[in-house]
Amino acid sequence: MTTLGLVDAEQRNMVASFPDFDSEQDDLMAFRRDLVEGTTVLLNSRSVQYEERLVPGPDDAPDVRIILFHPPKSKRTTSAILYVHGGGMIAGTPDMQAGTLGRLASETGTMIVSVDYRLAPEAPFPGGLEDVYAALIWLHDCAEEMGIDPDRIMVMGDSGGGCLAAATALLARDRGTVKLHAQVLIYPMLDLRTGGANAPSDDPTTGEFVWTRAQNQHAWSAVRGKLAADDPRFGYLSPAFMHDLSGLPATFIITGALDLFRDEDITFAHRLWKAGVPTELIVYANAVHAFDLLPSSLGERVRHDVLEAVRRLL
Repeated sequence: MTTLGLVDAEQRNMVASFPDFDSEQDDLMAFRRDLVEGTTVLLNSRSVQYEERLVPGPDDAPDVRIILFHPPKSKRTTSAILYVHGGGMIAGTPDMQAGTLGRLASETGTMIVSVDYRLAPEAPFPGGLEDVYAALIWLHDCAEEMGIDPDRIMVMGDSGGGCLAAATALLARDRGTVKLHAQVLIYPMLDLRTGGANAPSDDPTTGEFVWTRAQNQHAWSAVRGKLAADDPRFGYLSPAFMHDLSGLPATFIITGALDLFRDEDITFAHRLWKAGVPTELIVYANAVHAFDLLPSSLGERVRHDVLEAVRRLL
């Protein structure tokens, strides 16, 4: 079936022309270029200071590049957000959302740290996750000298970055290093079964556009590498498999009714509620994956909702 008629009317033409890719390496390189070119929002606020740094990486791995967005001094709070960009963990850069993150820093008074983590297949699990975790440890350890309260750090990510944000929260909980204040997960990619033969849900109204079943399975294969299903780290690869979700910070999740990740995101929210984690979930009608990045009334509405959620959680 085709679901184009269900897509938000303002976004319909943009959705139909979104770049695709297959498993060929050359096509992946083209997808990476198209994704960055098609989604980059430049920083246009003079009141937000943009700064690049290298911070210590995981053991036996390169240093991690981060981008800091410093809010205006007149609005500055003692909170911080560690942001993880999307792209299915196989594409994307922290630069492509500079405008969005600059706006978020300016409107919330929050310093934002966006992480340039290693991508698969060049760096399969746990490469990207350990890069994000290393950035979190740096932020926590250096918080006070930057005027940040180490107890007011939030993780936030979209799509594949939402997976890494959720996994970082789990890793911080289990390693006992950082007590996160909150997590904001934007249509997170959480269950590696989605789109495959063993998918727990297969609603044909989801996943036709922007991020498809084939794309999802290709990305998960690249990220998983050779990790066995009985590896004790499997729940950090795919948070849907983490048995214990208790002790996680307050959570805000959004997803679209036409998004391939809709059902896994709803299931994750249900499991967080059962585990006693304060969780808010919003499912947007007529919305495909990455709908907040498309200029439209719907996109503006979700950006406002995320902004208000961040303000509440901080």
